[in-house]
Amino acid sequence: MKRFLLLVLTGVLCVACGQQPDLQSRLTVNDEKINEIIAQMSLEEKVEMMHSKTIMSSEGVPRLGIQDIKYADGPFGVREEVADGFRPKGWPLDYATYFPTGSALAATWSPELAYDYGNGIGVEARLRGKDVMLGPAINIQRLPVGGRTYEYLSEDPMLAASLATHYTLGMQAAGTAVCLKHYALNNQETNRGSVNVIVDERTMREIYLKPFEDAVVKGGAMSVMAAYNKINDYYGTENFVLNNEILRGDWGFKGLIVSDWGGTHSTMGAALGGLNVQMTGDNYFGPALIDSIKAGKLSEKIVDDRVREILRVRFAIEPVSEDVANTVMTSQKESQQTAYNVAAKSVVLLKNEGGLLPLKTSDVKKIAVIGRNAVASTAAGGVGAGVKTPYEVTPLQGLQNRSNGRFEISYAPAYKAYYGRFGYNAKEIKPEEIASAIDEAPDAKLLAEALAAAKEADVVLFFCGTNKSIETEGSDRADINLPVGQEEIVKALAEVNSNIVSVIISGGPCDLRELEKYSPAIVQGWWNGLEGGHALADILYGDIAPSGKLPFTFPLKLEDSPAYALGNFPQNDDVDADVFTVAHRADIATEQRTLKKREAGAPTAYYTEGQYVGYRWFDTQNMPVMYAFGHGLSYVDFVYGEIKTDKTKYRLGDVMEVSFELTNSGNMAAEEVVQLYVSRRDATVEWPVKELKAFKRVAIAAGETKEVVVELPIEELRYWDVESGDWALEGGELELLLGSASDDIRQKADVTIK
Repeated sequence: MKRFLLLVLTGVLCVACGQQPDLQSRLTVNDEKINEIIAQMSLEEKVEMMHSKTIMSSEGVPRLGIQDIKYADGPFGVREEVADGFRPKGWPLDYATYFPTGSALAATWSPELAYDYGNGIGVEARLRGKDVMLGPAINIQRLPVGGRTYEYLSEDPMLAASLATHYTLGMQAAGTAVCLKHYALNNQETNRGSVNVIVDERTMREIYLKPFEDAVVKGGAMSVMAAYNKINDYYGTENFVLNNEILRGDWGFKGLIVSDWGGTHSTMGAALGGLNVQMTGDNYFGPALIDSIKAGKLSEKIVDDRVREILRVRFAIEPVSEDVANTVMTSQKESQQTAYNVAAKSVVLLKNEGGLLPLKTSDVKKIAVIGRNAVASTAAGGVGAGVKTPYEVTPLQGLQNRSNGRFEISYAPAYKAYYGRFGYNAKEIKPEEIASAIDEAPDAKLLAEALAAAKEADVVLFFCGTNKSIETEGSDRADINLPVGQEEIVKALAEVNSNIVSVIISGGPCDLRELEKYSPAIVQGWWNGLEGGHALADILYGDIAPSGKLPFTFPLKLEDSPAYALGNFPQNDDVDADVFTVAHRADIATEQRTLKKREAGAPTAYYTEGQYVGYRWFDTQNMPVMYAFGHGLSYVDFVYGEIKTDKTKYRLGDVMEVSFELTNSGNMAAEEVVQLYVSRRDATVEWPVKELKAFKRVAIAAGETKEVVVELPIEELRYWDVESGDWALEGGELELLLGSASDDIRQKADVTIK
């Protein structure tokens, strides 16, 4: 373990000093010993390692003292111990820290916090005896309606890659292997088990594979999960190009590839396509694999190669003995503090007309907290992995706990809860307060109670947004509208109280056109972990300044987003029953128990928008948005000084240093995320209007001026040249765009690329 941690630390230091270590080589140091073990194994023992043993483990080599590999969900906390069907076992010590979900982490724009986040989960996984955590989830947020937008990091590959790399470094420094998911192009939940993604190679390399590449090459990721979907006609588990040519070939990956649960489709295809472990079952990587080898259809060398990669991870990750695992509570105080830190730096102040925020005791005595999302839990729900958390501070609890008698707080739910097919806990909510439809009109009684509370208050905090049943793995949203009559409710509230702060609790973007009309202040609060309520209260009360930035665009309307505008989504095919739900979640599958047969084959998702994802599309089309990528206000103003560069001409291998003075002109300490975009002048290669290429979070005291240096390696300016099949650098004039958001550029400068 100590040697492993030293190697990881060495890797982190080398990254910091600008040298790129070969972190994958850590996995090959035991190859001589591993080869000796493989030589002693029978074919049956080898194949036994290549499929699940339990729903969350795969076999070791008991005869030779090689321990099983134990896996755990998920990206934002260690999932409770589960049996078949993901039924909780009810253990007393498997309460784990519920960290803010992926989009919240991304809104911090902080690689340092991503490291702490991954490290905290890694530490807790070790306490549970886990070897591999199924995360981070790092697919690009292509669709505003995406069911797993809350798990994923960003619409921008550079931001996602930086956070994924540091999450990986942090988790593996704790001695737990990451499992990057879902590799690759898993950008929709609709028909995720059958959809065929058709994408050109340049777009795939530059946009969708960038986070995976950096997490493997710069982060040293030890395992990867193949996605359910097809990519250019081949399933993720059978995709020779993705798994063998790119991942293992171009990136030098030395670890193991595990299927998503139920994502294996064949024996020969998966074996030749590079899969190591089938989850779950042995119908492909079991007797059928043995038969294929004995019949001479498949070389045993392929099995040896796959087993070697499994053993590399097993040797790199020290097993936790049964008498040590699960002997203390999983959730740790340090992790809980990290969860608070992430939450506090993720909250995005979208709008603040008239300085309504922060709430001041000179203006506000009574606060009306309106909206069921103020008290709703977000740790679990829907289909995806949740966290059995020791506690969860809701927004209402956070406001009450942090008030210290400064404010009188009332609460009214205002709207019904919508759970769809996921049911509800009758102890927490009355049956008559369950909405039967997502667009159900406001309940007259609940609305009257809310209006009465709002009328008596100095300010209204309207908590709106979605929940874990609306945004969920296994399905995409039909739209991004605010559910259960929330638009009508805010309109009614504005008639009795104009001081409305709308707080959106969601994982992805919502349509805010109506909310914008009636809310002088709007805050994006996310699904923000077990300390989210305290972090939100500290910001609303002005104890800390908001500093989160949007990791994706809020479009004016859904139809403006590229996949919709070009007719690429939805695909208008009959919807398949969800592959995971049918296999593993009988409690919610109901009408989905039988997979539909497709006579016409799988639906096809054409990525004809190419590299124009998110802000790249909106900026290039000169299309207005509600809130731009990178947007986020503070309680202070930041003044950007003139850009200076260390040189005026750069070539491949250089690292551009961009410096400027940043001034906090306000009266409280704050943090700004400075963003550096580039625009190409007279380019012959096709490019978006601008692309994010560097960023930095800067803490700065009230009235302070600080010199800020942002580094941009010139290699990050390369593009994938399809003709040569390699990365290439286009020379010419480059405009540097420095600012506070993609639509808030403060300073510009020109440089030349040679």
